[in-house]
Amino acid sequence: MDAVADRPLAELAFTVLDFETTGTVKGFCSLPWQLGAVFVRSGEVVLEEGGFDTLLRVPEEYPFSKRAPGTHASQRAAIAAAPAFAEVWPALHDRLSCTVPVAHNAATERTVLARMAPMTQYAYWVDTLKLSRKIYPSLPGFALETLVPALGLQPMLARLVPGRAPHDAFYDAVACALLLLHLITLPGWSGLTLNDYYAL
Repeated sequence: MDAVADRPLAELAFTVLDFETTGTVKGFCSLPWQLGAVFVRSGEVVLEEGGFDTLLRVPEEYPFSKRAPGTHASQRAAIAAAPAFAEVWPALHDRLSCTVPVAHNAATERTVLARMAPMTQYAYWVDTLKLSRKIYPSLPGFALETLVPALGLQPMLARLVPGRAPHDAFYDAVACALLLLHLITLPGWSGLTLNDYYAL
C-alpha cells in the first residue's frame, strides 16, 4: 500500500459511479446503457465538476432482461443513438485514475469496467455496501433506496437531483456519494483509512 492508503478517507477525492445495464439474457452479454458519476472532494458532492450523466449506446435490437430496472423501455431510441462506451471512456478513465472509485455493491461496476475496458485496473475501490453493513449491521436492508431514507439523506438527495428516482444511474451515483460522506464522517469512523477499510 502507498501513502494514499494511509490517509483518512475523508481527506481523499472520489469518483462515485453507477451503471445501469441490460441485465442477463441467454446468449447475450450484459451491456451498460446508462452511466452516472459524480466527484466528491473536501466533504462535498461536486455535481458540476468531473461528473457524468449520460446514456450509453445499445443497439435497438439488443435484448434487455425483463428484470432490468430503470426507464430503458421508454428510451430505447435514445439509447440506440447515444454515445458508445468507447467515446465516454477516455474522460471517465481520466477521472477514475486520479481519484478513488466508489460504488454501492462495487462488484457490479467493476464487472462492467472489466468487460468494457479489460486492460484497465485501479489500485483501490471503496464499496459503500460493505461499509454500510459494517457500520449499521442491524438495519433491515442495504439497498440504496432503503439506506438513504433510513439515514436521513433523502431530503438532500431530492434537492440535488430533483425529478430523479432510484435505478437512474445519476440519481444512484449521487445517492451513493451522500451515503459515502455520511459513513466516513461518523464519530469513530472519520479516521478510517484505505488500509483500515481493506482490513474490515
